[in-house]
Amino acid sequence: MSLLSTFLIIPLAVALGSAVLYVIFGQITVRKLRKNPETKQELGIEFVGGWDIFNVATVLALPKSYAQKMRKRHGTGLLHANVDLLYKHTTVLDRFLARLFYWSWMLSAFALIMLMILNWFGVFE
Repeated sequence: MSLLSTFLIIPLAVALGSAVLYVIFGQITVRKLRKNPETKQELGIEFVGGWDIFNVATVLALPKSYAQKMRKRHGTGLLHANVDLLYKHTTVLDRFLARLFYWSWMLSAFALIMLMILNWFGVFE
């Protein structure tokens, strides 16, 4: 097994775990928020089906002050979910799942991109 294959196993395993967390977070938290008429229209813009799961996870995973700044930005504020309303309608478990999903997703994506760049520079040859 090559060095690249060895280093590739860990981010792929984290990405698989992140995909499982995506489904769990979507079924437990976002489904509840979609059914609530108060939060239904406040989950951010959904470019493709399921994108609101990423919007909600992003807002709940980042610090609250930063998420509020993202929402208030002129031009791109409508892309993000309403952080104050989501904190009001989510539990500690929901926020924990959001943080776990979001950061595992980001970590695996970052690691895979770094491995691609290192492979492109010939580090693993």
